[in-house]
Amino acid sequence: MYDVIIIGGGITGTMLAYKLARYDLKVALLEKENDIADGATMANSAIVHTGYDPEEGTLKGMLNVKGANQYGKICKDLDCEYKVIGAYIAACSEAEEKHLDVLAARAEKRDIPYRYMTRDEAIASEPNLSDSVTKVLSFPTTAVIHPWEVAEACMECAINNGTELYLNAPVTGIEKTENGYKVLAGDKSFETKYVVNAAGVHAADIYALISDHTLFHTVAKRGEYYVLEENLNFVDHIIFPVPSDKGKGVLAVPTVHGNVLIGPDSSVIADPDDNGNSTQGLSYVRENIFKTMKNVPLNRSIRNFAGVRPSTDQKDFIIEESLPYFINAASIESPGLASAPAIADYIIEIMQMHGIFTEKTDYNLTRKAPVRLKNLTDEEKNELIKNNPAYGKMICRCEQISEGEIIDCIHKPCGARSIKGVKKRLRPGMGRCQGGFCEPRVLEILARELHISPLEVVLDSPESRILESENRA
Repeated sequence: MYDVIIIGGGITGTMLAYKLARYDLKVALLEKENDIADGATMANSAIVHTGYDPEEGTLKGMLNVKGANQYGKICKDLDCEYKVIGAYIAACSEAEEKHLDVLAARAEKRDIPYRYMTRDEAIASEPNLSDSVTKVLSFPTTAVIHPWEVAEACMECAINNGTELYLNAPVTGIEKTENGYKVLAGDKSFETKYVVNAAGVHAADIYALISDHTLFHTVAKRGEYYVLEENLNFVDHIIFPVPSDKGKGVLAVPTVHGNVLIGPDSSVIADPDDNGNSTQGLSYVRENIFKTMKNVPLNRSIRNFAGVRPSTDQKDFIIEESLPYFINAASIESPGLASAPAIADYIIEIMQMHGIFTEKTDYNLTRKAPVRLKNLTDEEKNELIKNNPAYGKMICRCEQISEGEIIDCIHKPCGARSIKGVKKRLRPGMGRCQGGFCEPRVLEILARELHISPLEVVLDSPESRILESENRA
């Protein structure tokens, strides 16, 4: 019998697992995919929004600020990338300048640092702002993170404190029992007191398994991006257009690793699992980025990707005990990533209305730093390689990833089980060659370390095998 079953291994579910790890509870997280962070957490703008955008009186407005303020410490405790780079909201008309005042008033009320900048002041620090920009509102404490890394680190830490993780476990049934709920997932059955539905774009489907009452409908929105190669010296801050009813608009976002993201668009799609790129979506991104930026080096793009926002017909987050001991955490679209730590706290507060949880005496919410070879000094590298020659075998030349690091990421808690899983944790395949050199080597290492045939190694899902058959005797 579990105390809590979390359905969904995105940033909401994994952050909740991390926060629950301090309590004397039996917790399991169920994820339908072959890895955690495979949905919206995998494909987004990676921004820790400071909280000036959400309207007053909303959960978004309350939880965004609280969540963003926690990320610095969380990333330090988990040894995750966290970079404060600041954000510019670029107005291009008198009407847009007036909307800057609305955002500034919200920031003032929420104690968020901001500053108005004239066009000349903004151009001095961002010379590639477009000629249409007339005024800028700066939010200097805006940060970027590596969302998959944070989710994986949260899950690793939760597992080290006793949480159980079940992958390839799609939830197919939920039944009310005398003591809580029975959850059917994959070929297993779980008895639990609490259920937390953090299933992203499938949250409405999960709730429909236990209730005939429809609280919300999924309105899946796909956003498409360009990824520019590293170290182009094109932009230093996040550049936003003035937001509209359609969202925050097409952005330029420097990442923690030196790439720049250009996007997204926002298209309602019928299939919530359709994360493919489209001609229309990428065309929209190309056309609209030039509203705020010029000299955009789209010819230096190394790949495109798309993510699906877990939107619903509700404008705010849906975080509530919809049935006794059954908590929906749905409609967690932007600023869901920035809000995640506070969303987890809010869910725990709801749970504790039924009784305060007892803290463990021996929990540990920090993570031992993984080896990152390219961040070490020559002396540190030499000592590491002397003790383990695998760290001296370079697998990914673009990102400087060694065989030793790949072996580490396979064998640690919540370790990689696929090509994409290694890529998410270490970045081999994310450089200019996009895996052309390193992917076959990663496949060989996965097969060897997991004690499986190379034919069984998958790109991502269990059905996505890389190799079909042997062609040599």
